[in-house]
Amino acid sequence: MEVFGSSGTRGVVNESLTPTFAMQVAQAAGTVWDEERVGVARDTRVTGKMLADAVASGLASIGTDVDRLGVTPTPAAQAYAERAGVPVVIVTASHNPPEFNGIKLVGADGIGLAVPELERIEETYLEGGSDTSPWNEVGMSRRIETANDDYVAELFDAIDRERIAEADLTVALDPGHGAGSLTSPEFFRALGCEVVTVNAQPDGHFPGRNPEPIPENLDDLGRLVRATDADLGIAHDGDGDRAIFFDETGEYIEGDATLAALVAAELDPGETTVSAVNVSQRLVDAVSAADGELELTPIGSTYIVSRIRELQAEGVSIPVAGEGNGGLFFPRYRLARDGAFTAARFLELVASRRASDIVAPYSGYHNVRVNVEYADRTERDAMLDAAAEWAETVDAERSTMDGVRLDFGDAWVLTRASGTEPLIRLYAEAHDEERVKELLAEAREALERGRRSD
Repeated sequence: MEVFGSSGTRGVVNESLTPTFAMQVAQAAGTVWDEERVGVARDTRVTGKMLADAVASGLASIGTDVDRLGVTPTPAAQAYAERAGVPVVIVTASHNPPEFNGIKLVGADGIGLAVPELERIEETYLEGGSDTSPWNEVGMSRRIETANDDYVAELFDAIDRERIAEADLTVALDPGHGAGSLTSPEFFRALGCEVVTVNAQPDGHFPGRNPEPIPENLDDLGRLVRATDADLGIAHDGDGDRAIFFDETGEYIEGDATLAALVAAELDPGETTVSAVNVSQRLVDAVSAADGELELTPIGSTYIVSRIRELQAEGVSIPVAGEGNGGLFFPRYRLARDGAFTAARFLELVASRRASDIVAPYSGYHNVRVNVEYADRTERDAMLDAAAEWAETVDAERSTMDGVRLDFGDAWVLTRASGTEPLIRLYAEAHDEERVKELLAEAREALERGRRSD
């Protein structure tokens, strides 16, 4: 796909992502959907309203009525799509820095579009196949005021709230100035938790921290957990579809450990979980211990959703799936990544055990991700070619499902181009930290050889 990557389309606003582009993508999506109404939602970014206006204009220009949801977490927009039976265009760049924005498309079932439908929309966009309506047949807009409240109510009904309330938990929450600021504080208080917050004011400049919930952005949350003696720290990304945790001591919990712990709690023998090719050995071990099955996909929620739907059509039971970045799916609830729901399910476990004890079986792994910038597509391709050449010279099991993953038995390393940013990502994991550093250094040197040869 040229337009839609692993999680929609993103770019720096007014450079690679313009209002004209947003309008034309919306026209193409509306043409393929051919629905009377389409919803439009956005996160808190300062460019969000401008781009949402462009999306709404594009939809109205082809005769589609528009439901304007305003600032809404992505899972709340997906809940609205399912409840109202209309597709939704979400203007969000998720975890990307403030200068970015993007577009994510959700079907009338509340599920992110599968690859074939995205390809149809992309083809319509690239071929200019959208026809505008006469002046007297353009679409009309209406404001939807209840999307966030209805979403919180649905969350509340889907969680064992009595178990959480009886535990008298304190939650330290960092929504990162994103759309989750409008829903998560209310939700966790409704569950009976005492909630203390940092970076909980919606602000598209993201003054307190960048939207991505990674350790270097979350020092304030760790300090808040320790200062308030909280039972759990929770951080979201910019659109609220991910959750990352700190334990009761204020220590960061690796997202891969959280995923493994939740899979261990949910997976019964014979059931399946789905994750991406950068899967941690933690999850492999948890699935094996549960006597379950593990299916792998290319990295990105689009591919995971597509595989889950294929497996469900075959009658396969999938209670939980996702990636180690905090983006989890609980398909029996909704096939959507949902940071608040994920956090609540983890709180159900914390109600009877300390967070540190829950993830203790999945400690002792060293998992590192490094980002390597490139100047343009030519340089990127030269760097990736060099990495592929290096991979052929080492004694390891090789997978090219998404980039190149090398499994050495005691460790693994993955090299792949990001689907959302101009970066090449390097991932490595081993029980031995020095082994991780060694693999990353070798992979990075291969990339740099490619850069020098370009």
